[in-house]
Amino acid sequence: MNRIFLIMLIIGIPLSVIGGMLHFPTILMFVIYCLTIIALASFMGRATESLTLVVGPRIGGLLNATFGNAVELIISIFSLKAGLIGVVLASLTGSVIGNLLLVGGLSFFIGGLKFKVQKFNVFDARHNSGLLMFAVIVAFVIPEMFSRNLTEAKTMTLSAGIAIILILLYIAALLFKLVTHRGVYHTKESEENIETEEPEWSKGKAILILALATLVVAYISEKLVHTFETVGEQMGWTELFIGVIIVAIVGNAAEHASAVLMAFKDKMDVAVEIAVGSTLQVAMFVAPILVLISLFYSQSMPLVFTIPEIVAMVTAVLLNIVISNDGESNWFEGATLVAAYLIMGLGFYLL
Repeated sequence: MNRIFLIMLIIGIPLSVIGGMLHFPTILMFVIYCLTIIALASFMGRATESLTLVVGPRIGGLLNATFGNAVELIISIFSLKAGLIGVVLASLTGSVIGNLLLVGGLSFFIGGLKFKVQKFNVFDARHNSGLLMFAVIVAFVIPEMFSRNLTEAKTMTLSAGIAIILILLYIAALLFKLVTHRGVYHTKESEENIETEEPEWSKGKAILILALATLVVAYISEKLVHTFETVGEQMGWTELFIGVIIVAIVGNAAEHASAVLMAFKDKMDVAVEIAVGSTLQVAMFVAPILVLISLFYSQSMPLVFTIPEIVAMVTAVLLNIVISNDGESNWFEGATLVAAYLIMGLGFYLL
């Protein structure tokens, strides 16, 4: 599989440059850009996996989520610049439901096919549940409800205020998990698994690959954004569907691959940290940062989602909490999460 991604990369990067210069058909370039970003994401996933073996599951999961979300953040910034506010909000929705239902579901399902029952840190699961409830249900629902009785300027002020609060709480959450309460909620199994495996790449090489891949992703993402409008018209896709499904899947490809791989190796602490940690980072850091960045563009982005987007995110959060709060998973629970994602995907496609 790694060889296939390497071939995709060797072919995809030159084609991305040449195709843009020679004005290849937009649909063709859209496919090339997406496949190249997915190939780059696989290398980012392998690099973060190597770092995980060095620094441990919590920091490793955080690194994976951060660099996985870096792809989406870059795509979203260029989308904001192009005035595609709907695509950005939809991609944030897609990240939340994609990470909780698709990434989490595939991790539980693939891991569950190999192991009958897989266990992960129940204390982390419960801690993350509270943050998910706050970040998605409180911070995303309130702007939508209050905006109905507020002017556009006041709605933007409310969004900016909520964005700052979310970022501060996210930093506090990192301090709680990695500093003040590090090792308090502890599982020996995950450390034993980490210690017995050698990293594929050294720490320095992994960091270098992550940095280079992120730079190339930034270049290709800018090109990708300019294809959205034409592709939407030709394929009959709405901005909502492009954002929720296409951008979210392409932007989170690194997490998808890494989380499933970790689950297959029975490293569920890392897999869950990637899926849920990435969701929290999107809701509490990426979305607020995009709101604040949009203040510098001609068109600001309030933190106001459509009703279908909010319903989808709240449902994904509640379903994930119910299934994962016991600290155990199996293939059927994974299938349930994936089924929920497919139902939502079908709804957004038809909307």
